[in-house]
Amino acid sequence: MICLIFSDVHGNLPALESVLKKEKHIDLYINLGDVVNYGPWSNECVELVDSLNCINILGNHEQYFIDGVCNVNNNIVKAFFDKNYEQFNFDSIIHKYNKEIIFNNYLLTHNLVGKEYVFHDTQVQIKQNTMIGHSHQQYIRSIDNYSLINPGSVGQNRTNIEFSNYLIWDTYKDKFYKKRLKVNIDLMVKEFKIRKYPDYCINYYLNKIK
Repeated sequence: MICLIFSDVHGNLPALESVLKKEKHIDLYINLGDVVNYGPWSNECVELVDSLNCINILGNHEQYFIDGVCNVNNNIVKAFFDKNYEQFNFDSIIHKYNKEIIFNNYLLTHNLVGKEYVFHDTQVQIKQNTMIGHSHQQYIRSIDNYSLINPGSVGQNRTNIEFSNYLIWDTYKDKFYKKRLKVNIDLMVKEFKIRKYPDYCINYYLNKIK
């Protein structure tokens, strides 16, 4: 089976569409959470993911939308949430996302319990093969003879916002292939302006362009 593993789309519809167009002949999609928020297309991204043969994992931003509250001490995150939540119409779909699931000998979850972010050099212990998202950083790690896999972010790459990161997983060989695709961030900035997002939200993305 050939799987496309992705995470942290964050409402970036053009990036998601570009990845799906690029990768053909996929048997199964694995979404590790945070399809929504930040970018202006939360509805469209959730709807598109729902149309795929996809395992869906609940991210913290889906949880914010389900709860109707973004209880974090980050004004930027709250500003994006306030704008995006009021426009969101697909609560019934994200309610069906799994908090975690075991698939093909891997635990699929959005983040490790008790950790804020897990980066490529974060000291962690795992007791089984695990796939996570959340940190927006792509890596394939070996820890205590187990694999810790993160596809990175489709919609909000921490290193360079103009690239989407994701993985292709060949389950027959149990091999993972890191993928990176250049995307047009100008489309998102243009949509922010059309929908009258606050300037500090728009600048959040402009400041990430290399």
